[in-house]
Amino acid sequence: MYSWSWREEAANVSKSTSLFALWISLISNVVLTIIKIVVGYLFNSQVLIADGIHNAGDVVATFAALTSSMVSKKPSDEDHPYGHGKAEVIASGIVAIILALAGLLMAFKSIQALFEPAGEASMIALIAAVISLLWKQVLYVYCMRLGKSQKSKSLIATANDHLADVYASIAAVVGIGAALVGEHFHWPFTQYGDPVAGIIVSYFVLKLAYEMGKESTGVLMEKNVSPEKMDQLERIVREIPQVKRIDRMRAREHGHYVIVDIRVSIPNQLTIKEGHDISRLIKHAITSQMEDVWEVMVHLNPWFEDQHEG
Repeated sequence: MYSWSWREEAANVSKSTSLFALWISLISNVVLTIIKIVVGYLFNSQVLIADGIHNAGDVVATFAALTSSMVSKKPSDEDHPYGHGKAEVIASGIVAIILALAGLLMAFKSIQALFEPAGEASMIALIAAVISLLWKQVLYVYCMRLGKSQKSKSLIATANDHLADVYASIAAVVGIGAALVGEHFHWPFTQYGDPVAGIIVSYFVLKLAYEMGKESTGVLMEKNVSPEKMDQLERIVREIPQVKRIDRMRAREHGHYVIVDIRVSIPNQLTIKEGHDISRLIKHAITSQMEDVWEVMVHLNPWFEDQHEG
């Protein structure tokens, strides 16, 4: 398979960096889960307890991303000739499901809290929420930058999971902070700032889950790559002088890499050797200009002088 080996080699080089980021995310989620649930129970902060339960779901999501990242970087074999890249897409879908469940749980708990007596706010709970907010923001930026640079869907999914936690922590900070201010100034209505903020944040978490789920489903259903990438592929192929016509062109994501399937017409009088050289030329032109393309399958059709494009 053309240029497959060196690209797998490059992926293995970045593997340790991705795994390190996922391990950091996993450990962080475990620590934050413990902190939030313990502090929440000690100081009777329902929002912190709910956020801790949300973080417990993140532990499962990050573990799924970590496992899939290890699987996706495995080289191709007889059973998986196209590699294991879709393991990351499956993990991304799992994270989307967990985010959706967390969003629904947050919305339910927030609505339920509106009909219950407001709990007493705690400064310790506020500090814990602020620490979580800052910690998760740093992890989001780190994982998203690394995920985009390595085109790792599991790492990007983990980054989005951190972003959902940022939203949840903002709700906790706003809610607890509003309750503290309300207690100081004797404003009873501010005691319900927490559930109101939780309802708003749950919307953003559900929206994020929908977008992630939609993208994962598209990849698993062999959806074509973006129109911009298809246009780029067409421009590259049309620059090959011997290509008289593009008969069909398809490209699909396979996790962190892309596989291209193309049919072109070339002059019918060319020899098999010349056709083979043109095929290699097309492959090289695409893979050298599009780093995320790992494999190009080229089918050649004969083209006659009296044929016209159409």
